[in-house]
Amino acid sequence: MNKFSKYFDHTCLKPYATREDIAKLCEEAKKYDFMMVAINSTQTKLCKELLKETDIHVGAAISFPLGQTTIETKVFETKDAIANGADEIDYVINITELKEKNYDYIKEEMTQIVDVCRKHNVISKVIFENCYLTDEEKIKLCEIALEVKPDFIKTSTGFGTGGATVEDVKLMKSIVKDTVKVKAAGGIRDLDTCLKMIEAGAERIGTSSAIKITEAYNNK
Repeated sequence: MNKFSKYFDHTCLKPYATREDIAKLCEEAKKYDFMMVAINSTQTKLCKELLKETDIHVGAAISFPLGQTTIETKVFETKDAIANGADEIDYVINITELKEKNYDYIKEEMTQIVDVCRKHNVISKVIFENCYLTDEEKIKLCEIALEVKPDFIKTSTGFGTGGATVEDVKLMKSIVKDTVKVKAAGGIRDLDTCLKMIEAGAERIGTSSAIKITEAYNNK
């Protein structure tokens, strides 16, 4: 990825975001040529309309931010978002099932959602929410991802008790290597932190500070 701005999923996932907020998000994405706008799935159709005739993707967050819905619900929401124009899907895993070591469930959930995305040529991202996980659990998720092969695994929602860390990005990248890409998200608010995530192996950055970071990069 040569252009710095294309690292960014420009994010507005606030539960109180208005149509005006979403329109502003899309205008900013066009101005700075970001890779994607990351929004709650209900805003997918609006963003698709606002970003028509651009190459900027619309990314819908699925079962966000808790991940505590059934596989069937997540699959339905994924299909609905794609029908409304989503180019990318970021879904939250069922952390309870991971904690219970129900790895078959986690693999089945990932497989079903990734299969829907593949069928429609849509990029899939699996949100781990690392702040709640042990290193053992993070490693297990990476190993499952190596089998299922989503496009990305992602550190965080940004709504948990902690966001992306360089250590987590390095750990995830060390396991999936180049088979699956890593997205860092949550708490990335300045250029220095962003560059450290990229150096650690992140190929996509989710942040609501993309403009600030890009302008800092351009003014270096």
